[in-house]
Amino acid sequence: MTEHKPLSVVLLLGTVREGRRSEAVVPWLQEKIKERGDMDLTIFDPRDMTLPMDHEGEDLKEQNPKFKTAVENMDAMIIVSPEYNHSYPGSLKRALDILFPEYARKAVGLVSVSKGNFGGVRMLEHLHALVHALGLIESKADLMVPNVINIRDEEGTLHPTTEMNERADAFLNELAWLAAALRWGRQ
Repeated sequence: MTEHKPLSVVLLLGTVREGRRSEAVVPWLQEKIKERGDMDLTIFDPRDMTLPMDHEGEDLKEQNPKFKTAVENMDAMIIVSPEYNHSYPGSLKRALDILFPEYARKAVGLVSVSKGNFGGVRMLEHLHALVHALGLIESKADLMVPNVINIRDEEGTLHPTTEMNERADAFLNELAWLAAALRWGRQ
């Protein structure tokens, strides 16, 4: 049997806001990915990236070499973003815009986080268009985390329900399948 190299996955947080609730989703997903054993995860936070307010776009890729290299070498990306005013945060757009050809023919899975019942579905409508324009290939399964304020404790730790864990497993299974198929295609 051929031994398969783990899929390289980049997780990008979608906001720089103080007190961001979406951040609680990351350790949960990180643990779910670790349990699988078929993915290597690298996490990027736009707070740690060089994204000056007076300059935008692909000219910033050389100021963010770790992100550039990780995206060039990734098989898939997971974007974890809250919904702000029915769309995604500007900080997410600024972070994604520093690259373009590096995204081509790579899988992406979208995770929306909301304090309300809809789980960020309106944000996903906008984010689907953006990732398509960047050349990323979307997984058919999005992962929505509604009512995040009710499943997070005072320390910020997420306490997912059984249903959430099942949805996360289905999300990661679909993303892994797509990422592996696209990796085969790029080779």
